Amino acid sequence: MKQYVTYLFDADGTLLDTSELIFQSFYHTCRTHGGFEVDRETIFKDVGIPLKVQLIKLLGEMSPEELEAVIETHRSYQKTIYEMTLRLYGGVKEGLVKLKERGARLGIVTSRNRESLDTYLKHTGIDRLFEVVASPEDTANHKPHPEPVLWAMKQFGSEPDSTVFVGDAVFDILSGNAAGVDTALITWGHNDPEDIEAEPTWVIHDFNDLLS
Repeated sequence: MKQYVTYLFDADGTLLDTSELIFQSFYHTCRTHGGFEVDRETIFKDVGIPLKVQLIKLLGEMSPEELEAVIETHRSYQKTIYEMTLRLYGGVKEGLVKLKERGARLGIVTSRNRESLDTYLKHTGIDRLFEVVASPEDTANHKPHPEPVLWAMKQFGSEPDSTVFVGDAVFDILSGNAAGVDTALITWGHNDPEDIEAEPTWVIHDFNDLLS
């Protein structure tokens, strides 16, 4: 795989194994506010878009006040279970350290809100490895729109031909492609690579593939 100056990463499903955390939180929220049980497939096909959008898709249109109450339920529940359910995927921390040692610049482009992301990065011990984080609070548009990737690149002063965006979801690949950067689809995350209807530059099966 080509070596880049700037590596942008999705968080959930790429660096952080949040699959059980996400499932349990949505399950709890749908039971609490919708009175129904939601399955994993329904949840994970939309992981990668902002939480507000996904909750409306699951629970239907609601007033801003109702939506804020639903979000509070969801995030409060996550805070009670993340220490038991959150972990890094194998090889992630070691691989990030090696990229940094080579002089690469590392950033995150995520649909997760900044507060919870900061908590999870610190909990897994990788928070100090990233110079730039683009979360939904930073841009008007979100993945699959290119704005989050372009915003992160602007913070770095990076050029498209020296930047790669690494993610597990179709929203990641579409966002990176639209921003004009190379994209790398990982195969260990939340999504089945066969279901990704987008064309990445690279498909990688192990974090060490980024180092080869």
